[in-house]
Amino acid sequence: MRGKIKWIAAALLLFSGGPSFAQDSMGSVEKNFKNTPESQQLGVYWYWIAGNMSKEGVVKDLKAMKSVGINRAFIGMIGENQGAPQGPVRMFTDEWWDILHTMFKTAGELGIEIGMFNSPGWSQSGGPWVEPSQSMRYLGYAKDTLSGPMKFKGKLPEVGEEAQPVRVIAYPLAKATTSFAVGKDDDGTLTFKAAKADTVRSIFLRPVEKEIVSEAALYAKVGNDLSLVEEFLIDRSRSDTNVGFEPFAPIVVSIPETVASEFVLKVKPGVVKSVTLSGTPAVERYPEKSLSKMWQTPHPMWDAYMWRDQPDYKGIPAGEVKDVTAKMSEDGTLEWDVPAGDWVVMRTAMLPTGTLCSPAPAEGTGLETDKMSKKHIRAHFNNYLGQILKRIPVQDRKTFKVCVEDSYETGGQNWTDNMIEDFIAAYGYDPVPYIPVMSGVVVGNEDISDRFLWDLRRLVANEVSYNYVGGLREVSNENGLTTWLENYGHWGFPGDFLQYGSQSDEIAGEFWSFGSLGDIENRVASSCGHIYGKKKVWAESFTCGGPDFTQYPGQMKQRGDRFFTEGINATLYHLYIQQPDDRVPGINAWFGNEFNRNNTWFSQLDVFNDYIKRCNYMLQQGRYIADVAYFLGEDCPKMTGIKDPELPEGFSFDYINSDVIMKACVKDGKLTLESGMQYSVLVLPKIKTMRPELLEKLEKLVSEGLVVLGPAPERSPSLQNYPECDIKVRNLAARMWKGNTDPFLRSVSYGKGKIYKDASLEQVLADLGIAPDFTTDDPSLPLQFIHLRLSDGEYYFVSNQGDKAISFDGLFRVKGKTPELWNPLTKDIHDMPQYKTLTKTTKVPMRLEAYESSFIVFRKDTDRTSSDGCNYPAKTVLTTIDTPWTVAFQEKRGGPDKPVTFGTLYDWTTSDDARIKYFSGNATYTNSFKVKKLPQEPVYLDLGKVMVMAKVKINGEYAGGVWTAPYRLNITSLLRKGVNTIEVEVVNCWRNRLIGEKDAIPAADRFTFQTATYLNKDSELQPSGLLGPVELQIYR
Repeated sequence: MRGKIKWIAAALLLFSGGPSFAQDSMGSVEKNFKNTPESQQLGVYWYWIAGNMSKEGVVKDLKAMKSVGINRAFIGMIGENQGAPQGPVRMFTDEWWDILHTMFKTAGELGIEIGMFNSPGWSQSGGPWVEPSQSMRYLGYAKDTLSGPMKFKGKLPEVGEEAQPVRVIAYPLAKATTSFAVGKDDDGTLTFKAAKADTVRSIFLRPVEKEIVSEAALYAKVGNDLSLVEEFLIDRSRSDTNVGFEPFAPIVVSIPETVASEFVLKVKPGVVKSVTLSGTPAVERYPEKSLSKMWQTPHPMWDAYMWRDQPDYKGIPAGEVKDVTAKMSEDGTLEWDVPAGDWVVMRTAMLPTGTLCSPAPAEGTGLETDKMSKKHIRAHFNNYLGQILKRIPVQDRKTFKVCVEDSYETGGQNWTDNMIEDFIAAYGYDPVPYIPVMSGVVVGNEDISDRFLWDLRRLVANEVSYNYVGGLREVSNENGLTTWLENYGHWGFPGDFLQYGSQSDEIAGEFWSFGSLGDIENRVASSCGHIYGKKKVWAESFTCGGPDFTQYPGQMKQRGDRFFTEGINATLYHLYIQQPDDRVPGINAWFGNEFNRNNTWFSQLDVFNDYIKRCNYMLQQGRYIADVAYFLGEDCPKMTGIKDPELPEGFSFDYINSDVIMKACVKDGKLTLESGMQYSVLVLPKIKTMRPELLEKLEKLVSEGLVVLGPAPERSPSLQNYPECDIKVRNLAARMWKGNTDPFLRSVSYGKGKIYKDASLEQVLADLGIAPDFTTDDPSLPLQFIHLRLSDGEYYFVSNQGDKAISFDGLFRVKGKTPELWNPLTKDIHDMPQYKTLTKTTKVPMRLEAYESSFIVFRKDTDRTSSDGCNYPAKTVLTTIDTPWTVAFQEKRGGPDKPVTFGTLYDWTTSDDARIKYFSGNATYTNSFKVKKLPQEPVYLDLGKVMVMAKVKINGEYAGGVWTAPYRLNITSLLRKGVNTIEVEVVNCWRNRLIGEKDAIPAADRFTFQTATYLNKDSELQPSGLLGPVELQIYR
């Protein structure tokens, strides 16, 4: 039981401090909302690309970060071919170490916390110090056939280079009875003909060795007609080892037993190298099931590694598989008394998958470390981060605190040192007789073979979690570092994302500024944070894949706020690229928004950062409120969960795994985790399997009051204690689900709890009397929310994800407290005097501008059932500033040399003056206005529309900055009676200047420098400038 014991110990270590983190009171929350603590962390990925770095550059970068409120930077050493050519500094040279030392010392002086990626490149954990015997490995094999009885002495075939012996086994050869002549047509169709009808049970298709995808269909000829036997997909669309160490693995399909003398396989031309139709059963999709070929896209959904039930085909009895390892000498010579019959001798060994850390500098590129071995992970740490800790004096690296692990992108492995011993410890049976299954040979029967592979994948997932992530955390903690992990993987992820994240000190998701990346990653991270009691859920935020120097904070807000509602509460920008000099816009890559000092709007980034940090702070307080937990099931790998049935509008959820269920209890009728999270309903996935120990735990929880929705399991997925495990599952399920015989009975009672066999969540929640947590009078509105609760109050973050202002009645599942509006953009707080208490909710009239988000806070007790008033006062325009503006453009940016008068406000790109049309940088608009009488109400300056950001001074005093609609500032304290001056420093993006310098701007006037671009001379210009109208407003 050694394996189980070490996993449990690791889990207890994580839980020991999980739910106990301190929470502020509402009074402290209000104080920190208005003045976000300087200690509130805001991070950035800081890539040093292809040796383009300097001491002067890192010092300037760090000071620039400090100036805008970035106080955490994670450094990745990135190689060539990412958009920047090789620079002058090579990794691990004296110059590189000198720059690194300067960086650490400067960061310490500035109080900026530093994290280092645990490996060169961003994925994952490797380097040139990793030996093949320490690397990610898989079980390879070479086969030979012997006929007995005979005394055999001879050398067996070699398995491969860098092979580490595992076992030599022998098993009876299954006689092939099927023999077909194969013909091929130009359209790719293959015809198989035999002299007489024969039985076919499997297809073994070897694809050509190039990236291909094709639908395929096998037909049997019956008389003159073709009868469909099987349809299947051939997908070898990605040959990189990060989606499988066997890039062009065969496609193996079990088919219904079919007798015919002629078959036709329809497939695209140029796809098939060879095909065998056989009467011998084969393990369907064994390359995928053994992780030698993995999901081909970056989004393996919930069912990506789940397969259909197999025919009841018999194979080799496990008892007939012989371990003859002791009969082979070190040089590969086998001496064996071969029994009667034909035998396959299978020589097995561990082979490196060959996956390299990437994209790393050449000097830092090497094999990826074994993800199932604490020993090898520790050696990897010592050879990279450990060397940094040794070479940089402690006093000069005071803020080096974090070991960083990016999203998993290095593919699978299916073997490691001591794998057989670990397997026996985990499952109680010897895997050796089942090793032939990993080559597609059926042992026992198809179901038994699949169960063995299920156990193999589950063990891989467990060891990746506890030995890789947990092992790296252990050695990091020993050396004074914590770990930060993106707990999912886009390419070849072999784990259980929740369990995987549980073993890291901190976890993170990610999202792009647009597109679908982030649609599943952030729920993956936040669910892990909630169920394991992690206060902060980070996200690699606002990345993109072009166009370069085009994005700006106003565009980013919608996606950022969306993922705040999905549980992200700590922001790490993607990306700051190290700038070795002051050329502008500077070194850039094919990816990432440019959060660096050479970007035009960086000088105003502090205004955006203020909003982000305020939201982060608020969302890190309190306990997340969710009504539903969706159980993942026990299958692996798992990159995400599934919501089936769909969650009704107005409710929140988490994904949950067996790990936390096994430690859960029931309090007040709710599933209660060690982290403190509670859920009213546990939803089981619509699958047939569950291990008996988990079902026994569910029986206890339901008997204590838990409500479960989902079908009764029918069997265990595992070979552990087979077949008794299935008998346990069937008997216990029959007792809990009452035999599942009455189709009209929606639910059954069991102890204090209830099981719904098949119902919508609307029905279940209604039966339980649980109202939606937040809803509106118009469910079509593009609103998202998250609800957090403290001991003395609670609040909702409500986000308008649409591009139009909306008004609605919000129904909040809160009673007996008055609502307040806390505006994270302006940090204003005011009561919402108009509300009404309903049976289970409080109705609050609301208005949100396009993409606006607000905190609605409930903390003050009341016994009133309704209150009249106005939650959103109406606007009154005091004056419009429509007199001519004087505009001074930033020097040395190609704009006009002297200030220009704008008679009216207009978009710079519409100017006939190329210096203005293609200008990128900041320009200061100056004007004046008169105030005859100072109003009693607060006065706001509304700039109408700004592209893309602006900072304002009134009478020479800083009034604040704007970066998103409404472009409005409270200027009450700065106004004076009579003439007032106004200065608006507007900044746009680099895009227009970069486009202009492609052709329109004379070569002699060009000054920009960049290393990667998607732009060309015909790219569309981006509207820029102060567009107005500019108004003074009051609200009453």
